[in-house]
Amino acid sequence: MSSTRTVPVYPDLSLTSAESGTGRTVLVLHGGGGPATVAGLAGHLSENAHVITPVHPGWSGTPRPAWLTGIDDLALAYLHHLHDRGVRDVLVVGSSLGGWIAAEMAVRDTAGIITGLVLIDAVGVRVEGEPMRDFFGLDARGIADHAWHDSARYYVDPATVPPEQFAARRADMETMRILAGEPYMHDPKLLRRLGRVRVPALLLWGESDRIVTPAYGAAYAAAFGDARFQVVPEAGHLPHIEQSGATLALIDDHLRGLCRP
Repeated sequence: MSSTRTVPVYPDLSLTSAESGTGRTVLVLHGGGGPATVAGLAGHLSENAHVITPVHPGWSGTPRPAWLTGIDDLALAYLHHLHDRGVRDVLVVGSSLGGWIAAEMAVRDTAGIITGLVLIDAVGVRVEGEPMRDFFGLDARGIADHAWHDSARYYVDPATVPPEQFAARRADMETMRILAGEPYMHDPKLLRRLGRVRVPALLLWGESDRIVTPAYGAAYAAAFGDARFQVVPEAGHLPHIEQSGATLALIDDHLRGLCRP
């Protein structure tokens, strides 16, 4: 059964999270589309784990203090939150922007709280020859064409979106611009730092992702100290939605590997 809790991390920053399940702690980090994009993933993982799914400050109407202007700020806030709760042996799963946060957490985790990573079509690094698509420059049709394998199925005409929902999406995108707009969707120093991250990492990539290509993902994975790269066929930027069965099976297999003596 899921519950929602809001807890302070700093005097001027609280985190709101959905929590469900029991067992090992799994932190699930959403991308720019908000927590709804990882709800199915979190639900699946909660069958065998204690899953924490936070709303990044500034998304879904949650407050964001003025000083929180970078992904590194989010990474540290989540690490401090896990430390304050006294949890260990944490698996961090991140989609897109959430994958970037997970990677930034891992390079800063000097306490050894994180013992496994799953990055799903993550942004966050600069790969020569594989530039990221400028998400902010795409209209709704362009987003569908670049983010989905089956764009016709997932395209949403903005004219059909209720005004309050449209306004909420625009507010989320404005928060993403503040946190990740300059330099665009990456930390110039992150790629070279990943070699120090030696916890087992699984990087999953939709074969049809044109926001960040599979070649970008392979280079990302190669930078880690201990990572495996897997392409999900017939999927785009959100394979856990477009090909949920195949994606969840790969994550489950990774989890079983982490549990081996």
